[in-house]
Amino acid sequence: MYSQNDLDEAVAAGAVTPEAAASLRAYVDRQRSSPAVDEEYFRLITGFNDIFVSIAAAILLFAVGWIGQSIGQNLGFTVDQSGPSPLAPALIAATAWGLALFFTARRRMALPSIILLLAFVGGVAASVGFTLVSLFGNPELEAGQQALTAGLIGAGAASAGAISAFAHWKRFRVPITVAAGAASVAGIVVALIAAAIGDTPNTGNIVLGVVLLLGLGVFLYAMRWDSSDPARISRRSDVAFWLHLLAAPMIVHPVFTLLGLNDGNASVGEGLVVIAIYIALGVAALAIDRRALLVSALAYVLFALNELFEQFGAVSLNIALTALVIGSALLLLSAFWHQARAAVVARLPGSLRGHLPSLSPQPA
Repeated sequence: MYSQNDLDEAVAAGAVTPEAAASLRAYVDRQRSSPAVDEEYFRLITGFNDIFVSIAAAILLFAVGWIGQSIGQNLGFTVDQSGPSPLAPALIAATAWGLALFFTARRRMALPSIILLLAFVGGVAASVGFTLVSLFGNPELEAGQQALTAGLIGAGAASAGAISAFAHWKRFRVPITVAAGAASVAGIVVALIAAAIGDTPNTGNIVLGVVLLLGLGVFLYAMRWDSSDPARISRRSDVAFWLHLLAAPMIVHPVFTLLGLNDGNASVGEGLVVIAIYIALGVAALAIDRRALLVSALAYVLFALNELFEQFGAVSLNIALTALVIGSALLLLSAFWHQARAAVVARLPGSLRGHLPSLSPQPA
């Protein structure tokens, strides 16, 4: 099984001519009756060996973390004497980097590379965070001081995550790394703002508003990567995929929560608002040719439809009816994705269409 990136690297190495690679892509498009740009490819596994190595790596990282925790407890280097030790995530991060030198840099395995990247960035951030907590955490501080200290510690841990993501990207170029770095930068901003605001009744809503703005920023950053590869045939498209996957929940969750649609008891009006927002997100997803927005908002629209059917008296069948409506709608959209996207994009201004993924000719 060969990916778009594999074809690009084969062309760059001179093993395949650009014309042959283009012909192969066109042939696959015809066989699948769907343009490759609409398939939203990204590398997750290249074979069962990816799963095998991922399971083995997860077991090894768990063992290393356990050993690090034991060593930290013996040395007294823990949070609150019996809490987590910074040595555990530090050893996990070091092990993940060492494994990546072989399985990512040499073997170029997709799923293990993702797991090792997350383990490395998360391990570095957690190690720095636990260290800062053990040095500066003090439960006897006043509430305002505790909020400030917690925010600064969170910002420090997120900064370590951002730096580690940058170092990992420079060495290995795993597409998800950019999204991990963006998440770390967003964490820095949220932590600093939470520290500056303190513990107030409006802190939660302010933080949600900040997350929404950051989500829009990540979305625009993802569109920048997408617009640099409108045909979606290079690693830039994979980077954009992970950024969209990060941006979607950062946008969707604050919107529904700030509108009061996430309190667990939706009225008929609120349910209709959720459905209207989901339709708008569907149009946006078609325009940018990314399904992450639809997936992120799926839980909300399922809950809203469930409440609507229940209030209209279909109590015994509300779950089944909800699943039937949403499942049928999503399958229908998937089957006619290219046609629906062509109809949406055709109505957009020309200046905007130029920044969107290519709209290939409709397959016969």
